[in-house]
Amino acid sequence: MEPRIEDRPAVSYAGITEKATLAEWGRVNALVPEVLEWLTGHGIAPAGPPLYRYYAGDATTPIEVEVGWPVAGDVPASDRVRAGVLPAGRYAVLVHRGHPDRIAESFGVLESWAAREGVRWDVTEGRWVCRYESYRTDPQVEPDPARWETEIAYLIRE
Repeated sequence: MEPRIEDRPAVSYAGITEKATLAEWGRVNALVPEVLEWLTGHGIAPAGPPLYRYYAGDATTPIEVEVGWPVAGDVPASDRVRAGVLPAGRYAVLVHRGHPDRIAESFGVLESWAAREGVRWDVTEGRWVCRYESYRTDPQVEPDPARWETEIAYLIRE
């Protein structure tokens, strides 16, 4: 699929923030069921697939990431799980097909396309205003990683 630009509304979510290197990424992935269990325990149904929102870091440094689930309503206060909002705006979007271990290739495709098109990311003081992945395929429903889809979205600086 080719990169595209989309206008998106704000999306509320509940998530947990973590810092980890790629070698420690299992700790980050473990947050997906933890947040889901917390939501279920509070009678809140997810309003979409899980997401990873990136704030800072790269493959060579610890990455600050928030793992969460979209929600339709309010999120009660908690020491660990926090309410967040993916801001409304124009996003550059690309769908990665295949195992998430290879998603860096799709980041490269999106970033090269943006450079050619003159698209600039919304980054403030070295931190992403909004860059996230949404995991559109449930591995329990589709066990073949070659068929998994992950949507990548970067907020564009206007």
